[in-house]
Amino acid sequence: MNLTRKICALTLALVTSLATLHASAKTFEPLPMHSLPVEVEDTGGTLIFSDSPEYVKQNGILYTDVVEGDARVLFYHLNDSGFPKKIAVVVENVSGKSNTVEITRGGFSEPSENYLQVGKDTQLSYMKNNFHGKIRLAAGERKILHEKMNSTTVDAGKLVYGVYDFHAKAPVRVYVLMCSPYANPTKFLDYAQILPRDEYQLRGTFKNMNRVFRLRRAYNPATDGISYVLLADDATDLYKRGIDATDGAEVVNAGNYGVKYILDFKTRAMTRFVLSPLGGTYAGAMRFVYGKNSGVIPTPRGRLFFGDKTPPEPEEVQKAREEGFALWTEGMEFCELGSYSGRVSFDFSPPGASNLPVHIILMPTE
Repeated sequence: MNLTRKICALTLALVTSLATLHASAKTFEPLPMHSLPVEVEDTGGTLIFSDSPEYVKQNGILYTDVVEGDARVLFYHLNDSGFPKKIAVVVENVSGKSNTVEITRGGFSEPSENYLQVGKDTQLSYMKNNFHGKIRLAAGERKILHEKMNSTTVDAGKLVYGVYDFHAKAPVRVYVLMCSPYANPTKFLDYAQILPRDEYQLRGTFKNMNRVFRLRRAYNPATDGISYVLLADDATDLYKRGIDATDGAEVVNAGNYGVKYILDFKTRAMTRFVLSPLGGTYAGAMRFVYGKNSGVIPTPRGRLFFGDKTPPEPEEVQKAREEGFALWTEGMEFCELGSYSGRVSFDFSPPGASNLPVHIILMPTE
């Protein structure tokens, strides 16, 4: 099917779906959107990702690997043991000499049974970029990455989620672990065993922890109309591949969790930006930098989550979006990211507990 026929079929399918799903669909005409060409570059250090087993039933090491230089650790685990526990990150100096680990950015949530709240709180904390610290390690010494982990009890049935960027001057081994709330996590490692992955296999070590999106040309609201960039769909934006360092298995980061996206946009005139979730319920945060101004935007604003009211899409709609054509429909939910002219950049990272993909939409301000 050529693109023209696909667009016609897509429009007919969407209008038919909207007429069924929304009583007021007859008064709303879907608006066409086109994808913007982008250049994508993976950069930065090493991502340590620990989300398997997600539901942790016993004490042990959830993931471990050795890193040096710039790194990021993301852990996302639920205490499914039936008893209170600690979930912590420990760094061990394996360089044979004195070493320093400098935390450059961090976000950590209070444990909760409200998974969306945990996901959003961690994202807001990470994007605000308020946490910094320095850990000095003698040869062979172990320390907890953030002391708050040692004083936080994770009750049974509660989830904890954290993301930390750091720089290790020399090699360190990173451990993510669960232990008794009365145990010393650094001593616990003397006898702890590595727990096996669950069936989802969401853990591993991934190179180039940041992904930069740049528009190939400046967006012009007068001629480009409503346009979009699609994120974390594994079709136009591929999931990262890596290695589970505990057994050497090849793994896929299904969702690109822990990857920090840097969205570098240029526009020729004032442009309205919005985020719209495509996969369902979504709760996160983004950071913007615009000239000398910067700030953090909850996504969505004013409520915990959105995206749950977006109607399901036919397969042909999804395929057409991946190939560069979509429709702004009455059922879409979106979060305002602001209006900007010239150059603006956003930090985005897929939030835990939320559904993907999402798209960033650019449009004329009127």
